Amino acid sequence: MSFKYRILAIVTFVTVILDQATKLYIARTLPLHAMISIIENFFTITYLRNRGAAFGMLATSPWRLPFFILVSTVAVVVIFMIIRKLRDDQKLSALSLSLILAGAVGNLIDRISYGEVIDFIFVHWYDHYWPAFNVADSAICVGVFLLALEMFREEQRLKRLRQP
Repeated sequence: MSFKYRILAIVTFVTVILDQATKLYIARTLPLHAMISIIENFFTITYLRNRGAAFGMLATSPWRLPFFILVSTVAVVVIFMIIRKLRDDQKLSALSLSLILAGAVGNLIDRISYGEVIDFIFVHWYDHYWPAFNVADSAICVGVFLLALEMFREEQRLKRLRQP
């Protein structure tokens, strides 16, 4: 098995298990909307359920659930297609796409199981806050950042090759 498929299997498995285990723990130990301050005025564990997408978008649409399930499923298929085409030396791309895939799968499991996504990581600075998120959302963000970094590095490499 090539590196890209090993990293895909390991990262996806570990991330989805961690995502689902943390969500299950939060859902079983905290009442909905409960808050536990970890670092005062900065980091709180808050049990929330998000019916929409990022920042609660489309939360009230009657088409939200089929739409999100379809989009997540298409994303999973597209990521598999892209990973299949990666060269063996594109290790960072394989890692980043594996994180994005794992995050999509983690949130897809929630949407299919509950019709919404469990969020619990709440970062804020006093009254200024970022919307709550979860391990799957974190994996997607880290994966997108790493993919952008890899694309930038590849562009720089190609520029150097084109110079006389």
